[in-house]
Amino acid sequence: MIVIVDYGMGNLRSVQKGFEKIGANAAISRDPMKIRDAEKLVLPGVGAFPECMKNLDSFGLVAPILDFMKSDRAFLGICLGLQLLFDESEEFGLNAGLKIIPGKVRAFDRNMGLKIPHMGWNQVNFQKQVPIFNDIPDGSWFYFVHSYYVDPLNSEDIAAKTNYGIDFTCAVSRGNLYALQFHPEKSQDNGLKVLSNFAKL
Repeated sequence: MIVIVDYGMGNLRSVQKGFEKIGANAAISRDPMKIRDAEKLVLPGVGAFPECMKNLDSFGLVAPILDFMKSDRAFLGICLGLQLLFDESEEFGLNAGLKIIPGKVRAFDRNMGLKIPHMGWNQVNFQKQVPIFNDIPDGSWFYFVHSYYVDPLNSEDIAAKTNYGIDFTCAVSRGNLYALQFHPEKSQDNGLKVLSNFAKL
């Protein structure tokens, strides 16, 4: 069973419906035991980084998520669920994250002359071969909505990049951990293929 972490933020049902479309069973839960014991775990998210970390802590979900990570079972972070994996974020001051991927979450430079948040379809350029991108052409288009981007410390963690004023990391991978800045559940056929690849891990 795929478990989608419910910490009171984000459109969890849209992620669940994405898995349903590809024939995978996915349950939404904030039960610490179900999260710790999940076959596969998804951490989605829309909202502010510090508020999300506060909710994860108040619901007692940080330890179960970290315990799950230690098992090397398949994990997928989406949007804010990617950013939360990092050491810290600049959003509303410096705020500590889950500290799973070394690096920082940074704000886009509002002097670039581009609209912030970055919203819409952008091409994704793969930096290494990872299973969740199987049978998806390099340069495929995915849907983004975000004002902050991740800046990994280690280049080997970078799975894909995209360009919005700057080239930034839009996907990371480490072992059986995968996390995406874009929304696969909103990215039509390419996004459903990502979810399908993840479900088959």
